[in-house]
Amino acid sequence: MTAPTPLRRDLAQLLIPVLRWTPGSGFADERPNITAALELGVGGFQFVGGEQDVVRALAKELQQKSRHPLLIAAVLERGAGQQFIGATGLPPLAAIASLGDIESLRRAARLTAREARTMGVNWNLAPVCDLDGFLNNPVVGTSAMSADPRLAATLITAWVEACQAEGVLACAKHFPGLGRTGIDSAVGLPVVDVPAEQLKDHDLQPFRAAISAGVASMMTAHVAYPALDPSRAPATLSREMLQWLLRQQLKYDNLIVTDALTRGGATAEHTIAQAGVLALRAGCDVLLDPGPLEDALDALEHASADGTLEPERIRQAMRRRLKWAQWASPPNDWRRPSGADTAWGALLADRVLRVPGFPLPVLGVVTEVVIVDDDVDVRTTRAGTMALTESLRAGGNDARPADHPTVASGGPLVVGLFSDFLSTKSRTTLLPSSIAQVELLVEQARALGRETIVVGFGDPRFAAQLPLPLPTLAAWSGDRVMQQAAARALLKIRKS
Repeated sequence: MTAPTPLRRDLAQLLIPVLRWTPGSGFADERPNITAALELGVGGFQFVGGEQDVVRALAKELQQKSRHPLLIAAVLERGAGQQFIGATGLPPLAAIASLGDIESLRRAARLTAREARTMGVNWNLAPVCDLDGFLNNPVVGTSAMSADPRLAATLITAWVEACQAEGVLACAKHFPGLGRTGIDSAVGLPVVDVPAEQLKDHDLQPFRAAISAGVASMMTAHVAYPALDPSRAPATLSREMLQWLLRQQLKYDNLIVTDALTRGGATAEHTIAQAGVLALRAGCDVLLDPGPLEDALDALEHASADGTLEPERIRQAMRRRLKWAQWASPPNDWRRPSGADTAWGALLADRVLRVPGFPLPVLGVVTEVVIVDDDVDVRTTRAGTMALTESLRAGGNDARPADHPTVASGGPLVVGLFSDFLSTKSRTTLLPSSIAQVELLVEQARALGRETIVVGFGDPRFAAQLPLPLPTLAAWSGDRVMQQAAARALLKIRKS
């Protein structure tokens, strides 16, 4: 590789590539990309997945080999365990907010930040500031804290302050709000065509609160808002929304980061490299998941040479990135999570479970568990979907994975329904095949004289679409922590 020019090194600091962990090989497949990225001088990395100790070692290695302090990012909306094996998983933000206990929200943010920090992750790409008040939105779901802008503003303030008090950057996303979108920006460019005053008075309230709380970073939405920018450019590429609205009107002067530039909303009319140039020109400071690094840098260098990117815009972005990377640089004796912290995090899931207002049937000695995966068309991995069975067995029940009910059990059939708002899923309803599968299982269990319990692993609105009146336990997500909580709830019925 030819040594990068000084300009190319400067521009590389504005790139945040993604490192993906894979079962079996870990980060080994990413090693060539890591070497190339460090040689170019990127400004940070985003981790997706990994084992806690491996992530800690890799983050330390990256910081040591880099010429400048790095931003090490991860999406940790549901605790550090959302991404990293061995860390504490937490319920979704909507589930915690449903408790009406703001101190629990603060404690969740603190615990997440402390665990992230011990792994060298200094930038949490959370919280979601989008509002969950629009029924046709296919992506927000339980990642949002509320449909009420005033309540969301209060909760987001608490979360941001608690996170950053632990030395981890928070990230308010996705400006100016994608709660009203009807399609997923991962697959296309959504257009939110409502009056500007409605957006400013309603959708922007949580972002204003985050700014007042001193949020370190703001992530843009790959969504067009014609009332805010008549050119119909997505917010990520819009000078009107980033320079005029966010910087000038809302007085925000911290880091602006794009949503992943590989998502379809940013590339509906441009290549990834072109979108990177336009995003930086519009006011973004760092480019998340910018595609092939050499292509991104070629485009940025060319834009700098022809005047599309002004030198001062590049310097501003570099200064902001460096400021926050230095702010988050590891201190010598940072607070680590205590045993009480992690124990509390594990039990928080029990508190957020939604249990029916009538008694659930008691498990038999043998419990058959059937998984109905409504997300099988978009799920990249099914790892962990059997944690419910494992947890029941650990609690002393003879739980068995099954495809249908059999005479082996006389107790209720447990159906684990996995259905949630996921990227690229692009729907808000259960598949007809999923409904039919549950109906068939109920019929088969009834023929054996058995009842059925449904455990909804995902947004409760999906399980609520089942046409049958069934005892349903709402577990909010399919993460291991929520499967374990559901198992404890089922076992508690047997003991009570």
